[in-house]
Amino acid sequence: MIKMAPDINPRIRMKWQVPDFQTSLWLGRKHPWCVVIPVINEGERIKNLMARMADLDTQNIADIVIVDGGSTDGSLSIKPLQECGLRGLLLKTGPGKLSAQLRCAYAFVLDQGYEGVITIDGNDKDDPAAIPQFIDALKNGVDFVQASRFITGGVAENTPISRDLAIRFIHAPMLSLFSGFKWTDTTQGFRAYSRKMLLDAQIGVFRDAFLTYELLAYLSYRAPKLGYRCLELPTVRCYPLGDVPTKISSIKGNLSVLRILLNACTGAYNPRSIANCQK
Repeated sequence: MIKMAPDINPRIRMKWQVPDFQTSLWLGRKHPWCVVIPVINEGERIKNLMARMADLDTQNIADIVIVDGGSTDGSLSIKPLQECGLRGLLLKTGPGKLSAQLRCAYAFVLDQGYEGVITIDGNDKDDPAAIPQFIDALKNGVDFVQASRFITGGVAENTPISRDLAIRFIHAPMLSLFSGFKWTDTTQGFRAYSRKMLLDAQIGVFRDAFLTYELLAYLSYRAPKLGYRCLELPTVRCYPLGDVPTKISSIKGNLSVLRILLNACTGAYNPRSIANCQK
């Protein structure tokens, strides 16, 4: 049986399309805010990120939940992760990639009653020191906080040139033009969302249309269009020298990201029947 927060209509909750997942660890909600970390075979990177968060005492301001896409590298042993502050570990068993993982995690944390969610990639590229600023923004009524390495105070280290150019001159400008909000850094997953925004049927997060990377581009387009308060905060994003840890292949993956961008900007992912979602 699904445990639901009192502000979620059970009939609406039944309509959510959420991939199957297992709860491998859950210690209960302690804070109003939750940090969600999607991972799959991140090896030492997720261990490093959790250690950095422990050093920053992140677990004392937000609950940390990892959502695993099916790791096979042994990197998610529960005991050492718990020692770094982990409160929840979810394992997606249904189909899909990143967006499917996020739907699992967002459904779970909304059911637990969290007021807002911060998402940070498990590949240890982002500096979690910015998490308190994300929470402060949510407390002050911002609905969508996006990390940016490209605004004043942000730092981009070792970003591959092709990716840098694609973000600056294609991805961010297109989403800015079609959403009406000036974005500068739209492909990374270091973000925060309000509970109100994630529950909005006019956004419709919980749909099977979101399987790979669709959800990131879609929310950057849809949230400003609906009048939600959006904000970019400066952050540090550092790529390691040498091989770039990424789940996006050089040609096929980038073409898919471009297709998703075009679909998002033309409203292809918008809910088709808001009335039915609200009944």
